[in-house]
Amino acid sequence: MISIWELANPQLREIAVYQPGKPIEETARELGLDPNAIVKLASNENPLGPSPKAMEAMRDALEKGHLYPDGGGFCLCSTVAAKLSVAPENVILGNGSNEVLEFLGHAFLNPGDDVIASEYAFIVYKLIATSFGARTIEVPSPDYQQDLEGMLDAITRKTRLIFVPNPNNPTGTLLSQKSIDYFMSHVPERVVVVFDEAYFEFLDDPPDTLRFVREGRNIVVLRTFSKVHGLAGLRIGYAVGPADLIEVLHKTRQPFNVNSIAQVGALAALQDGDHLCETKRVVDEGRAYLHEQFSKLKTPFVPGTANFVMVNVGDGHAVFEELLRQGIIVRPLKGYNLPEWVRISVGTMEENKKLIAELKEVIRGQ
Repeated sequence: MISIWELANPQLREIAVYQPGKPIEETARELGLDPNAIVKLASNENPLGPSPKAMEAMRDALEKGHLYPDGGGFCLCSTVAAKLSVAPENVILGNGSNEVLEFLGHAFLNPGDDVIASEYAFIVYKLIATSFGARTIEVPSPDYQQDLEGMLDAITRKTRLIFVPNPNNPTGTLLSQKSIDYFMSHVPERVVVVFDEAYFEFLDDPPDTLRFVREGRNIVVLRTFSKVHGLAGLRIGYAVGPADLIEVLHKTRQPFNVNSIAQVGALAALQDGDHLCETKRVVDEGRAYLHEQFSKLKTPFVPGTANFVMVNVGDGHAVFEELLRQGIIVRPLKGYNLPEWVRISVGTMEENKKLIAELKEVIRGQ
């Protein structure tokens, strides 16, 4: 009998299916735990949940769940555009900002092309590139920092896309405005630069990449409602770019790619500044606490700038398993070639303290 792999696109053999943070429900089933007692600090979710205003708006929107959504997301795109001082034509919605990565692949990648990303950058960039038959050039990250000059040196005539997550996931490191400006002044016009800013709202003094959109440069800036806005389960994000580039991406978009409940929830979330501020306060306080505790434990870590911290625990998978048995889910990083490390999301202070107490016991037992 013929193998299905003889029929499938050959590059798919090279792809490992993306493994997200372990779900609470799966952990409860496997270990016989009460789901309500499990602390999930694996996926950089908002510990406070969605905005109350978003919750109310989504409940009301359920009454129209029998109707198709606005395919282009006019109201949400217009509101995002006004907030960012760009035109609605500069904005496109995605089923999570991850879907926009797929748009970019459809629009710009062919077999044999190159993309550039930093070592330890979000693994989905490589998965997307591979699925379109493109090669990913991974630039080394000294001290877990992205090397923009190294990325410039890696550009070839085959380079189509460069992915620059800022802050980077999973390392949590941040690029400065000065380094970004230098980088953008040297990137060839034929190369599209993708700034992935999923954690933008957690920053005190974020770099301004939208200036390059207003200048008409070939860049795309990704943002999401999954993190600070607490709508990860709704799968909604967006991209900002020059109007002609966004027009190209629209041609790759499936009809009704973002559901109406997500659009309504995101629109209400944008208008709830109090929830955003409280989320940032809780995350800032929690991240400072985790930094302090890791220092006291003499556990090496990379100081975070978003809502997670990357910590060297010696054997990431073993510590993940030990914490899991105590009902705490963190993210082991072997898939990023960081087997000694785990990524820990900032939770509520109660969750953070529980994590530290259990981690102390695990470290003592090593």
